[in-house]
Order: sequence, then structure tokens, then C-alpha cells
Amino acid sequence: MGRLAPRPLLLALLSLALCRGRVVRVPAGSLARVVGTELVIPCNVSDYDGPSEQNFDWSFSPSGSSFVELASTWEVGFPAQLYRERLQRGEIQLRRTANDAVELHIKNVQPSDQGHYKCSTPSTDATVQGNYEDTVQVKVLADALRVAAGPLASSGLSLRQGEPFELRCVASTASALHTHLALLWELRHRSTRRSVLALTHEGRLRPGPGYEQRYHGGDVRLDTVGSDGYRLSVSRALPEDQGTYRCVVSEWIEEQGNWQEIQEKAVDVAAVVIQPTALRAAVGGNASVAEGKELDLTCNITTDRADDVRPEVTWYFSRTPDHTVPGPHVLARLDRDSLVHSSPHVALSHVDVRSYHLLVRDVSRENSGYYFCHVALWAPGHNRSWHKVAEATSVPAGVDVTWLEPDYQVYLNASKAPEFSDDLTELECRIVDTKSTEASVRFTVSWYHRVSRRSDDAAASELLAVMDADWTLRYGERSQQRARDGDFIFSKERTDTFSFRIQRTTEEDRGNYYCVVSAWSRQRNDSWAKSKDVFSKPVHIFWASEDSVLVVKARQPKPFFAAGNTFEMTCKVSSKNIKSPRYSVLITAEKPVGDLSSPNETKYIISLDQDSVVKLENWTDASRVDGVVLEKVQEDEFRYRMYQTQVSDAGLYRCVVTAWSPVRGSLWREAATSLSNPIEIDFQTSGPLFNASVYSDTPSVIRGDLIRLFCVVTVEGAALDPDDMAFDVSWFAVHSFGLDKAPVLLSSLDRKGIVSTAQRDWKSDLSLERVSVLEFLLRVHGSEDQDLGSYYCSVTPWVKSPTGSWQKEAEIDSKPIFITVKMDVLNAFKYPLLIGVGLSTVIGLLSCLIGYCSSHWCCKKEVQETRRERRRLMSMEMD
Repeated sequence: MGRLAPRPLLLALLSLALCRGRVVRVPAGSLARVVGTELVIPCNVSDYDGPSEQNFDWSFSPSGSSFVELASTWEVGFPAQLYRERLQRGEIQLRRTANDAVELHIKNVQPSDQGHYKCSTPSTDATVQGNYEDTVQVKVLADALRVAAGPLASSGLSLRQGEPFELRCVASTASALHTHLALLWELRHRSTRRSVLALTHEGRLRPGPGYEQRYHGGDVRLDTVGSDGYRLSVSRALPEDQGTYRCVVSEWIEEQGNWQEIQEKAVDVAAVVIQPTALRAAVGGNASVAEGKELDLTCNITTDRADDVRPEVTWYFSRTPDHTVPGPHVLARLDRDSLVHSSPHVALSHVDVRSYHLLVRDVSRENSGYYFCHVALWAPGHNRSWHKVAEATSVPAGVDVTWLEPDYQVYLNASKAPEFSDDLTELECRIVDTKSTEASVRFTVSWYHRVSRRSDDAAASELLAVMDADWTLRYGERSQQRARDGDFIFSKERTDTFSFRIQRTTEEDRGNYYCVVSAWSRQRNDSWAKSKDVFSKPVHIFWASEDSVLVVKARQPKPFFAAGNTFEMTCKVSSKNIKSPRYSVLITAEKPVGDLSSPNETKYIISLDQDSVVKLENWTDASRVDGVVLEKVQEDEFRYRMYQTQVSDAGLYRCVVTAWSPVRGSLWREAATSLSNPIEIDFQTSGPLFNASVYSDTPSVIRGDLIRLFCVVTVEGAALDPDDMAFDVSWFAVHSFGLDKAPVLLSSLDRKGIVSTAQRDWKSDLSLERVSVLEFLLRVHGSEDQDLGSYYCSVTPWVKSPTGSWQKEAEIDSKPIFITVKMDVLNAFKYPLLIGVGLSTVIGLLSCLIGYCSSHWCCKKEVQETRRERRRLMSMEMD
């Protein structure tokens, strides 16, 4: 194989490495500077090795052939003797701008400084590559720029505000090279300088900050006059135009495609003084005018301007003598075009050149205050514009409008005073002895409440409601909610009468009440202004509060009776300190302590409310729905009857009475509640005693077998005929190993033989039947695992009394019996085992068949057996 040719990428990298080296740069081309100005030549180095900070040497040659050492950044003795003195004086300096850049500064350039300047750098590279020096030519031009002020430079200008003025500046150059001039008009006032308008070296006009709008409006202009004249024109002088105007001219030359300033000269042109315009406005002294009359005021103007200025007059009104307070009201205005802007009742007229009259017709109290006029003088400007030259404000003149105050008295009385809590309270506030009131006067009212205190501390008054001049009623913080609920009612019954009604007076409402009647006068703009307030004498609202007393006595007309008879109880009610009471009655029964089913349980039977509406409370005996009656015998007496009493009705019976007081008509408030003495129902009989027990001949069964449970009732004591006995039997179960769960009703059989079975979530069925007079059988067919648990029966005996009525005895529960449901393991696993064996056999045969077919048809291939060489085993050492 031959030698490989060099790859293109390698050649490119090699070329780049060979071309890389140090590069020293100074400005390209030549530089031109004017005698007496400063020369700055920058020099920088790039693509070098060694330390980041490089040193520079500068040399000078007038002709470009032989160079003389000028300055160095690292060698002190490098400069020639010719330039050491200038270096010591600071006329020649080297200023480092970066590690790889430096500037040569030569102040006050002279013609001898014209020539070639060479910038070189000592080598710090490993290999010598690139250039280590660069040269630039500098030309020194003679000072050919001439700048002079116009004819007004010595005398200056004294102007009045708004007058025009012009300033001129002469500038020219006789430079041998092609240069441009730039001119700037500058204003110096005290220690600040402002640029007014400039003409750039590119021939563009540029206004200074704050002069943009005046320049675009034509108020400030810069024009050329002849070949070397520049004129600044201001069409209207402003106070900020005062100061010394300076003409700054700079000369520019194009170098390397950019314009460079090579010289600048300035000259003061003129000092401009702006004299302010004298202006004074005055209004006559204070005045007093009767309500309904006319108010005439004059604004007199004094000024030193007699030219074509136009005044603008504005009349103001203020409540205070300080017209600088924000918000004075403008009454009328006469603009500079002599157009009047005012309201219908105010007129503004121009009497003579310096007088302006204000006329206010039909004055009212709201016109009392201070009046002043504001005058502004406008002078015409450039392009039909106007500018303000002066303004002044007169001293306010006080005006007092006299009027006849209405005279009236206010009387407050309680037309309805409360005697009890929740009673109605009504107060009437009347206006009496009305004098000197006109038709334009309107009366409104404010209601106040002051709580009485036993100490000498002053109680603060609380605002309940206040009525505005437009009849708008505003509520106080405390009365707002009660007014919305209709408990507080404020109304105006007649023109001179206001009323305040408390529908339901509470103890917090006790105290002193007073009203304040305000008189309002109609103003010219149809608004209302308050003119007077008159307070009434307070009215004291109080009643003696005593605790409500309610006493209830119960009695039994027939103290002894037997089961099946009618029980009667009457309740007598008496009350004190309850207003117009009505009573509601509730009959309660408390079971005796010996009743284990619900010891000391209080049961609500029947009630009757204050409107005589009867309601059954917890009376659940369906066979005796009409067996209890509660009726009102008198306003304070009630009677309770219970028909066909049974043994289970034994207990203590009471009347719970609640007294109600009327509130706001159809509403009622609970005043007091009391409990009567108990009346006991106790049957002195020696009847039979019943017991219940449960047994089963199948306490442990296999799932699917029949469960048989027997509930046996035994009778002790007096023998009873089977026809005189009946039983309600209910079966319950707790489906768990313990009794921690709630019992579930399974099935029930009432004394009439009707069976009811509860719904269940599993498949086993239930059947309940009466086997004998005292024996009941519960069957569970097709038992499931869920049927495991404790079972017991609940029996309610019924015994026929000698009167022929059935008496319900106390309910009795048997002790529970535990039933176990086992699983038949053989039957449970028989079918799964048979199915598993069959599937395994089929899968095995199918696998053998697939293997045989694959080896016989698919994988049959002749294999030529190769002869194996028989070699002896090698020893481990040889291996």
C-alpha cells in the first residue's frame, strides 16, 4: 500500500497556525489636528503570548524615515532628551486603557508635532510571528476658525415677557482640509447651563431639553444669515429665557469614515433680562346682602401692559378666606375671546377696559362666603398661538347673607308606655309654636336613646335613626337589624308629628329617649341646607321587672282503679308577672324503677299547644290510637284521660306546662315552664309470671342442614285458661362469636298468628310456627356460614282481664343459645379435585402428542457421525 495523502482538515489547521501571530494596530490613514488642541492616538495589541499586560514604546519621525524615541510604558530612560522636558510638564502622557491598549496624549499640539508616530511592543512570544509595530501620520493644521458675536453682544437685551428677540453669531473657517462647522446656542443662568438649539456638523437642527415643544411650534428658530451668520429667533420671551446666551462653534473632519471634532470655540453673545409684567387684581371690601337680593361685586385690574394683550377673568367662591385651599367653586369666567361662561343665576359683565362686574341673583344662605377674582393676561405668539404673560389673584372679599331663622319648639311624649317586657312602646315627637317659617322650610327628625345609670357617670347618647332632607331614613348601628326585623318602626304621622314605635320592648330598651327636629331651607339649585336644630326634653321609659312565676298542680279524681278502667288526671295552672299568658301542656309518663326494660325512662305521650292543637308524641300503641285524650277545660285547667289502661301503663304521670306571651300580634314568646306533681298508676294485682327459654336439638350443624330452635314460655302463679293467653314472639340473632354486635330481627309472630320475616342477604330461609300453646319453633332451612351466632327470643304476653279487654304484660327476653355451622370438607373439595385431575391428564397427553409429532416429522435429519480420536488424558502438570 502507498502513503496516505494529507487530509484537508489538517492542512487548514496548519495554515491557521502559520498565519497566527501578534498584531499591533493604530488608527488607519492619517489624523488631522489644529494647533493648540490635544492629540490622542490609541494603540492596541492582540494575538500575543506571554503575560496579559503588554508594554508599549512610542517613536516619532517628522519625515517617516528615522524615528526618535518619544515615550515608553516600561523603560524610564527610553525617551530622547528632546521630549523629556515635555513629559515632565505633562504635555506628553501615556494612559493605559487596558492590559493590551494604551493612548498617547499630546497637549497643545504645535506644527513641529506633525509627522509619523510609531507604536511598538516588545516581544513576549515564544516565536516571532505577526507585526510588532504600526505607524500613523499626523497633520497639524493652522487655527483657521473665527467666531464672533453679533451687534448686541455688548449692550445686551432687556425685554418684557412675551416680546420677541433675536441673537446673532458669526462663524467661519479657512482650513486647508475639507471640514464642517457645528453651532450650539447655550443659555447660562447663574450656575446652570442649558442647550437651546443646535446645528450639527451634518446640517441637522436639534432642540435642547425643554425646548422641543417651542421648537416644533416655531417659537424658537435657528436661521443662517449670509455665508457666516447664524441667527437665534425667539418669538415670545418667557421668564426662563433670562440669562447669558453663548454661541459654541466646533469644527469637524472626517477620518476613517467617522466625523471627528478637531476644534471648538465659544463666545458670549448677549445677556437677556426678562422684565415681569406688572398685574394686580382687586375686589371691593366685605359686603352684606339680604337673602333673596342681588350681589354685585367688581374686579379692578391694574397693569403696565398697553399692547394687544387680552385678559381672562375668573370669579371664584370659597367657604374659607384662604383661596389656596383646594376646591374653590368657579362662579363665572370671561375668556380671552370675551366669551362668558356662567350659570343661569350668575352674570359677568365687562364695564370698561379694566373693570369686570359679577352679579349673583336671588342670593341664599349658601352664598355666604368669600369671593375673589383671578386675572390672566395672554399675548399673541407665533403661528396664531397665545401664551400667558402674567396672572394675579385678588384678596378675597367676605360676603354675609342675612336671613330670618325659623322659630319653633319640640315636644316629646309617650303615647304608649310598656308595663311588661315585650310590650309596645310608642313615642310622639311634635313640632309646636311654629313662627316665622316659610313654605321653603322642611322639618326632619333624629331619634336618640340614652341608657340610665345609677352612678354619676355621664351616659353617651346613641343614635337610633336620622332623617335627611330628602326623607331618607338612616339607621344607627344598634337599631339597624331591629328595624329590618320590623321591631323598630319610624314614621311621620303628620306634617308636624313624628313617631317611633318599639313593637317588643326589652329590658335593654329602658332609658331616656329624646328627639331632635331639624329645619331645612331650600336652596337655589333645589338642594336643602340645614338651618336649625331643636332638642326635645327626654322621656323616661322604665318598668319594674319581676321574675315570672308559674305553678302547676295535678290531681286524680278517682284515686283507685283496676286494669282496663279509665285513668283521669287534671292540671290546674296559676301564674304571676306574665302578660296575657296562654299555656301549652305536655303529658309525660315515667316508668317505675322495677321495669327492667327501660328504667326511669320518661315518655312523652300527648301535647296541646297554646293554640289548642293536640298532637300525639310517642304514643306507639296502634291498637289504642284513640286511647288517650287531652283537653282544655278552662283557660288555666286541663284534663288528661287514658282509656282501657293496661298493666304496662303503670308509672308516674306529670303535666309539663309552658306559659307563652304574645309578641307582635300572631307571634308568641316563651315566658316560663313548670312541672306538676306526679300522679302514679299502680295496679295492685297478683297475676301470673311469665318466663322464656330457648333450646335447640341441632346446636352444631353442617352447612346446608336444618337448624331447629325452640322458644318455650313458662307460667308461674295463677293458672290461666289457654284462651285467655296470647303471645307476641320475636326471634333475634347476633351473627358473631361474641355479643359485641347489635341483634338482628329474624322473624316475628304476633298474638293473632301473623308471621313477619325480615329480608336477608344470604340464601337460607326462615320459618316460624306455634308448636303448642307455650312453645314456638324457628327453622333455618339450608343453613349458611352466616347463620353462625347467638339466637334468643323476645316474648310479650297478653292476658284477658275479667272485663274482657286484653292487657299487655311486660316484654321478656330469653337467654341466648349459640349455633355453630360447620363446613363439609369432602363435599367442598370433591369436585375441584376431580376437575383438577382431569385437566392435568388431558394437558399431559396433549403435550406428549405434540412432542412426538414434532420429533417424528419436523426434526428428522440424517446426522453423519464423525470418528472421535481416542487420546489419553493429560496430566495436570502437562496441561
